[in-house]
Amino acid sequence: QVQLVESGGGLVQAGGSLTLSCAVSGRTFSDSDYAMGWFRQAPGKEREFVAVISWGGSTTHYAESVKGRFAISRGHAKNTVYLQMNSLKPEDTAVYYCAATVGLTTNFPLATMTTPNYYWGQGTQVTVSS
Repeated sequence: QVQLVESGGGLVQAGGSLTLSCAVSGRTFSDSDYAMGWFRQAPGKEREFVAVISWGGSTTHYAESVKGRFAISRGHAKNTVYLQMNSLKPEDTAVYYCAATVGLTTNFPLATMTTPNYYWGQGTQVTVSS
């Protein structure tokens, strides 16, 4: 059984920083190369792509709205991904979801909850006050 567990959300003032973490476990990923990343969903809006990182960490992609402010990285053990969020804005307020899939990052930004072979965490709330 695959599990993704996020942590690090919370309340922060505009201009502040937060770091989200996500750890994945499960047989599907124990011996495979897999991409990991983040999506977010604000109230009344659709879930949107935020960032993705390849297995080796050499390839990253970001949504235009977070470029230059957010940084995605993987832990040494590869099964953990981090999202360092700086210069936070009220419009960054959302539930942030971690996702993982075996393979490359190419189609990651297009994934939805029903895309086959994508696994999702339960989400962590990030609230940025003005």
